[in-house]
Amino acid sequence: MFRLLRWLPLLLLLPPPGSPEPPGLAPLSAGAPPQAPDLLYADGLRAYAAGAWAPAVALLREALRSRAALGRARRDCGARCATEPEAALPALLPASPGPDSGSRAARSAWEPLLLRAALRRAECLTQCGARRLGPGGAARLRVGSALQDAFRRREPYNYLQRAYYQVPLPISHPLQSSEPASVATRLLTVPAYWGSGGWVVGSSHLPVFQKALGQCQLKKLDLAAAAAHTFFVANPTHLQMREDMAKYRRMSGVRPQSFRDLETPPYWAAYDTGLELLGRQEAALALPWLEEALQESLAQVESCRAGCEGPEEQQKEEEEEGGTGSQGGLYEAIAGHWIGVVQCRQRCVEDTATRPGRGFPVPDFLPGQLRRLHEAHAQVGNLSQAVENVLSVLLFYPEDEAARKALDQYQAQLGEPRPALGPREDIQRFVLRSLGEKRQLYYAMEHLGASFKDPDPWTPAAFIPEALREKLREDREKRPWDHEPPQPKPLTHWKDVLLLEGVTLTQDARQLNGSERAVLDGLLTPAECGVLLQLAKDAAESGARSGYQGRRSPHTPHERFEGLTVLKAAQLARAGAVGSQGAQLLLEVSERVRSLTQAYFSPDRPLHLSFTHLVCRSAIEGEQAQRMDLSHPVHADNCVLDPDTGECWREPPAYTYRDYSGLLYLNDDFQGGDLFFTEPNALTVTAQVRPRCGRLVAFSSGVENPHGVWAVTRGRRCTLALWHTWAPEHREQEWTEAKELLQEPEKEEEEEMPSRDPAPEPPSHRLQRVQDKAGKPPRVREEL
Repeated sequence: MFRLLRWLPLLLLLPPPGSPEPPGLAPLSAGAPPQAPDLLYADGLRAYAAGAWAPAVALLREALRSRAALGRARRDCGARCATEPEAALPALLPASPGPDSGSRAARSAWEPLLLRAALRRAECLTQCGARRLGPGGAARLRVGSALQDAFRRREPYNYLQRAYYQVPLPISHPLQSSEPASVATRLLTVPAYWGSGGWVVGSSHLPVFQKALGQCQLKKLDLAAAAAHTFFVANPTHLQMREDMAKYRRMSGVRPQSFRDLETPPYWAAYDTGLELLGRQEAALALPWLEEALQESLAQVESCRAGCEGPEEQQKEEEEEGGTGSQGGLYEAIAGHWIGVVQCRQRCVEDTATRPGRGFPVPDFLPGQLRRLHEAHAQVGNLSQAVENVLSVLLFYPEDEAARKALDQYQAQLGEPRPALGPREDIQRFVLRSLGEKRQLYYAMEHLGASFKDPDPWTPAAFIPEALREKLREDREKRPWDHEPPQPKPLTHWKDVLLLEGVTLTQDARQLNGSERAVLDGLLTPAECGVLLQLAKDAAESGARSGYQGRRSPHTPHERFEGLTVLKAAQLARAGAVGSQGAQLLLEVSERVRSLTQAYFSPDRPLHLSFTHLVCRSAIEGEQAQRMDLSHPVHADNCVLDPDTGECWREPPAYTYRDYSGLLYLNDDFQGGDLFFTEPNALTVTAQVRPRCGRLVAFSSGVENPHGVWAVTRGRRCTLALWHTWAPEHREQEWTEAKELLQEPEKEEEEEMPSRDPAPEPPSHRLQRVQDKAGKPPRVREEL
């Protein structure tokens, strides 16, 4: 007789074999109206906090299901009620608001028609919502803005993946075996009884249980990996999830197919597939995918627009400033709410064009798809469809020369006029509706003080009131360097800007196979490297690991990470925990690097230090065998890198104000730890640099310089990392505080204080002082 842990009761709760289950979300109570997502989510988090993993899984999944059902119900009810004859808007609706919009009699006749239609539409939506969502309809399931943001960030999947991993067995998932009957069903026929230590099973039936439990384990890991991947897609910079993903990949039984996205709309897969096929010059194969992507994108826009009429959108508009609000009488309230709805609808195209986890949309998302469609149709000889799609492009950009030229070419190839050919009807409806909404919003901006940020670059200038055009133009032109990558600068000035004696240019951008990169040697002497290494060691021993509390590296579980800022070094020096000589040298060296970086890359525009960090990575003994990860994953320093598309989103959580980066190495007595640059795909290595004392690698911080660090597999690697900015408001305040702290007079150190001349001092002079104090003979500077 063998004892199994208390797992059989969970198996008894599995649904029957063969029950349908879509990937990721299965209805836990099929046919029942959804419950309030906010209450389910709160209960799920409470269960998670209490370690009740199975209830947490059930509640969190039901919260996701209820929110999805709420969205579907609103979309379907909105579409159905819009076609109700008595709920249609009156045909006498003026073309645009204004004092001259028809006579007083016409307006008087139009007003009751509008109100009656609004009442009928409200009645239809209320009844439809009650049928689909239960008593109270959508109002009962209102989701607050904070919870909406949590779902938009996919936070439930972060909790889900951990709960899946911890739960003994997945409660609500069928286990299918390769045999006709599922293992779960066969388990129900196995003789067993409950003993004092759990379920007791006869030895002859043990293999059946072991097989079932093994499949349960694989199913559990599969679901955990899918939930983790779903969260990570929307949060690519989440360090803990990055570590969890690496752990899942190392687990036996977790397949590559397990890492699937359960939330991303299907049009992104079609869009990416179509682009990939076009890149391979396979237009005929790409056309169905491109058409599907466009149709699904338009459907997603409609779904988003339906959500704009929800009660939580009204609540959000009431919370936000800048609109007309609900102050005043009936018409002011109606106008304020309507403006909020139309603003939300206008944002839907931008939301649809934004990939999960990104803050900026794909530029010209819909017109760009139409351009690819007309070009692909032309390549395969479908000239009529090419004409329809290029005419649709011209609805957005009537003066587009490339589209006009393509239209002339297609019409010439057709050989005869085709008056029946026109733009696509779906695009025509979309453009006309969007322009009508923009006209109303610009009117509200001019006359009611409403706010509106037009998301579309194709809006005709004639739709924008003349009084607003200048302000909008200024807003678009602010800080152009935030959106333009740095341009390579000539290196001919280098001979004249050697500010530091003994510094040599070892490799320039051309030799490093990139742009705005350089390797410079000789910035530190071996003695200076030793002083900074001792500073890092003393600070670590004092327990002052600023920023990481002496924990394992935030980038890999196989290394320890210690960091020391300039201010912490100065504070430790004043307290006597580290030598003041090392803290002072840290300040001087950081300014030395800043001066040289500005002279090399930005001689006409001042650079400021934005952050200075003395960082040491140490390999953890016994954890390096078969190691597959990096010491620091590939990234860019001022934008969020998307390796799948090669794009880099200059938005938080990235430090968008960083313009140049520098890595000054202090030692080379370790294994691994080389710096490498890649293409934006984060896979193709373009250059590699081996650290050594006094070597500076400097480069611009954007998408043109993705970089990472190979794993440190033995020893301790120490580097002074520095970031520079053109924006003076982002200069490093701690650097100034540290300098002032070290300059405060102390009697016992008055005579030993080095010169406080703000200009960087040649290394040879500083080296002499360091050596004199140490009582050692001068050493010759190492040169490459």
